[in-house]
Amino acid sequence: RVRPSGAAMGSVGRCLARSLPRGRPGLSPPGPRCYGSAPPALQEKTLVVAKPDAVQRRLLGDIIQRFERRGFKLVAMKLLQADRRLVDQHYGQLRLKPFYPALVAYMTSAPVVAMVWEGFDVVRCTRAMVGDSGAVGTIRGDLSVHITRNLVHASDSVETAQREIGFWFRRDELVAWDSRDRDNIYG
Repeated sequence: RVRPSGAAMGSVGRCLARSLPRGRPGLSPPGPRCYGSAPPALQEKTLVVAKPDAVQRRLLGDIIQRFERRGFKLVAMKLLQADRRLVDQHYGQLRLKPFYPALVAYMTSAPVVAMVWEGFDVVRCTRAMVGDSGAVGTIRGDLSVHITRNLVHASDSVETAQREIGFWFRRDELVAWDSRDRDNIYG
């Protein structure tokens, strides 16, 4: 079977292609997968925030289901009304942008749902799943209606995820639990 190049597939395609077996059966092990509860050495965490428009439009179930279907493990979740201090902490690098006051007003306008998802390569795969507002097959592409109402935030790197998780959750709010699907996904 011929695989398309990464450039031809886009980020979602590359993420999905990594989950396909590589080489001929029995001759090479499958490549790394973009989903599941990885062995401890391969675990990674990311922050996903369902923004006010996701909560108001009652899209949480669909958003959560996409992460569960991918095989990622939910380790923390809470519904909260974000205040100015939290938004300033989280989006601090954008403070000088002309749209920042509107962003703060939007993020504090209604409840949000903050989540921490865990799994192998979860940061990169989550970014691919979230996508752009026009990317069909992604959360934003399928569900958002405008670039300023793009439903979710997802951390852009492992380092950023660690920092952002600390803004939204105390360490004791992250639940360490064994996922029963580990053997089915990772063998």
